[in-house]
Amino acid sequence: MNRLDGLSAIVTGAGSGFGAATARAFVAEGARVELADINLEAVGQVADELGDAAIAVRADVRDSQSVAAMVARAVESFGGLDILVNNAGLAHKTGPITELTEEQYHLVMDVNVKGVWLGVRHAVPVLRRRGGVILNLSSAGALTPRPNAGVYYASKAAVLNMTRALSIELAPEIRVNCVCPSLAPTNFLTGASGSAEAAAARIAAGLPVTGIPLGRVCAPDDVAAALVFLASPEAAYVTGVALPVDGGMSAGLTPAAPPAAR
Repeated sequence: MNRLDGLSAIVTGAGSGFGAATARAFVAEGARVELADINLEAVGQVADELGDAAIAVRADVRDSQSVAAMVARAVESFGGLDILVNNAGLAHKTGPITELTEEQYHLVMDVNVKGVWLGVRHAVPVLRRRGGVILNLSSAGALTPRPNAGVYYASKAAVLNMTRALSIELAPEIRVNCVCPSLAPTNFLTGASGSAEAAAARIAAGLPVTGIPLGRVCAPDDVAAALVFLASPEAAYVTGVALPVDGGMSAGLTPAAPPAAR
């Protein structure tokens, strides 16, 4: 449909999962995309797959100089910037909050919250030049948190409320929205424990995950499709939105059994 034809974008955390799927979807819709990730080898492989419409850069979203260089490279390569997708994120191992270390706390907050802030801080002056869009990745857990992942959910709630505040502060020049995905079969669950580990095992076995009314986990393409819409002119009157992409999980419904196949 070429909904993003002529636009340029940065997608952080683009070496795998939601970020890689989003980069692919944006290029398919006509955008030129800078794929940023702390793992240059992984993001380089995705960029090579996408051809001339994509470039790969190594970026650490916790570091201001690294993020500034990321934005500067996009402007140099594309002549400007229209879309910033703050996707890079990580989770701590699930468990009692008293067992979380300070190191784990700071890592989650630095990547998930500071990383979004730095992306916004450095991209806003560029986005303002021709109007633009900021899209942040929050979580269904920011809307309906579960036990044993309190710091992760707190970080994603911060992203959600930063999105809402920025949508007012940066209007009308820049639209700001976020999406709130549920569990997905991505590298994000690597190293998880407890309930997340159990969910990852069910995902790997192709079994339904309880607590999701639509009976399946969120696919990376589900998130990418939502982000394409929010980035496109079709969403020109949409800002300050936290869009659940969670199969109904945030509605608070927990079916006793997955829906029958139709």
